[in-house]
Amino acid sequence: MEDDSPVVKTAKGAMTGLAAGTIWGTIVATWHDVPRVERHVALPGLIRTVKMCGSYGVTFAAVGGLYIGVEQLVQAQRKKRDFVNGAIGAFVAGATVYGYRAAMKGGSGGRGAGAGVPRQLACATLK
Repeated sequence: MEDDSPVVKTAKGAMTGLAAGTIWGTIVATWHDVPRVERHVALPGLIRTVKMCGSYGVTFAAVGGLYIGVEQLVQAQRKKRDFVNGAIGAFVAGATVYGYRAAMKGGSGGRGAGAGVPRQLACATLK
């Protein structure tokens, strides 16, 4: 018995990704060396940690939201609930988010090239 609509499930996926990414960003930030103290920057370690938490949190939230959203959309279109929906959701989420990140960093290697189609489809549908 499902009470949640696809929009609510997508929001829950994004919020769970945000929480998990923030926690993971905190863990990763503790592995890095603390930067040297600068004269005009208060609490440089805290600032770096917050930036890493935010970066990982937003990335995980985007992956979670896209995955659940695409999975729900495919399930509604196919009228089936099976592993194919999740596989399509995982492909689109991974290709879009990590392809976008690779494109923003200027790299057009394997990840950027693989994300060209989903990114172009997303841009075409938003216009």
